[in-house]
Amino acid sequence: MIKKTFIVFIGFFVAFASSLKAEELIGLGELDRLIQVHLPKKKQPSGDFSKKVTLGSREAIFTIPGFKNYGCGECHKAEQLLDKSIDRIERSMDRLALIFPDLPPPPLKQFIIQSWSDEWLHPDQFAHTTFDTIRISPAAIIVDSRIYGNATHLHESLHLTQPFLGAANELEAYGLNIRSDPRFLILKFSYFEATGATFFVPELRDIHNRFFAREVKEVGSVSGADMVVPKEVQWFLMPFEDDTLKKIEVAIKKLEPVLQEMSHLNRKYPLEAAYLGEQTHVLSLLLDIAAVKILPLPRLELGSTIIKEAFEILDMQFNKLDNTRLGYRIDRKHEALMTLKYQLRLKDSAIRLGIYFRYLKQRFIGVDGEVKLVVPDKEDFKYYIEEKSLEIAKMADLSKLTKIEKDGALRMLESISKLVKNN
Repeated sequence: MIKKTFIVFIGFFVAFASSLKAEELIGLGELDRLIQVHLPKKKQPSGDFSKKVTLGSREAIFTIPGFKNYGCGECHKAEQLLDKSIDRIERSMDRLALIFPDLPPPPLKQFIIQSWSDEWLHPDQFAHTTFDTIRISPAAIIVDSRIYGNATHLHESLHLTQPFLGAANELEAYGLNIRSDPRFLILKFSYFEATGATFFVPELRDIHNRFFAREVKEVGSVSGADMVVPKEVQWFLMPFEDDTLKKIEVAIKKLEPVLQEMSHLNRKYPLEAAYLGEQTHVLSLLLDIAAVKILPLPRLELGSTIIKEAFEILDMQFNKLDNTRLGYRIDRKHEALMTLKYQLRLKDSAIRLGIYFRYLKQRFIGVDGEVKLVVPDKEDFKYYIEEKSLEIAKMADLSKLTKIEKDGALRMLESISKLVKNN
């Protein structure tokens, strides 16, 4: 049974090799074995192997802390590992330049292959961009190079260019992932569902359900040990409807102007975008706003009275401050749409989303057709920025951060101060 599964996976890899650009195609069992021997360690090691390179006009340090302590040299040569990482980053930067020709190169100063878990890179986390630095686990490198076609390196490289923090940054970075492969749109469904279903693929929710209905191994007998390959990687690997993936891929190409506008908004209004992302906890918000600026709204046959009632419900939810003031994580779009469904008896999700997008247009698009990221409470917005700045300042004082990261944190604080003054 396992052998048959491996054959299916290998055939699937061959079919997608051109789009994924994986370095070496492998099956689930081999992937599991490789991850098993590269699981995060508990303690940060001393000593490392480093290499300085020039990326564009900047010098960057690529390093493997604990290469000797952890016995990595039994199977690997440090310089070869670093050279491969350098190549992946260079290809990521080239790809970024093609997608965003006006974007300055990522200010990467440090790339750490991190073999241990800590507050900067949790055991279930592939990679993390801090300040001028990318930290990535060995297991993540295996998945990214063998399965994801460098999507994680591209994702983290973009983070280096973003001026602030927040959900909008993840949305923008996942926008890169879906350009690489349509399966990422399903994996990161909450970021793309509303715009995707309303304007391009109405049956997107059904596709999502079929995609995740496929059985994956949680605890199994692969290579004689419990399965450690993350579920989302298994779903990504498994064969899925070719015609459906092609349909999503076509939709993503049509979505490109919206993705570009979303990125533009995140650069133009980084503080407001971050605040609204946390205040509403609507992960897709900036993309949805970009969509109503660029795309024609779908037809909606409802009376003005019910639309007015619906807008009042949305207004009530989008003005709430519980997420920023009390630390809640309540999706205000979801809450509003559920109220529309049960209170106003609007059973059709397409109608509810049609109302939602009309509401966004009224709230965030000015008479000149340009986006205005309106915050519901200026004092709460001010407090949010102060709180985030304080968090960054505290991080800059932590002993576990490298000097490069601390200097980067201080530069971000200076940048935030300038943004606040110009706001």
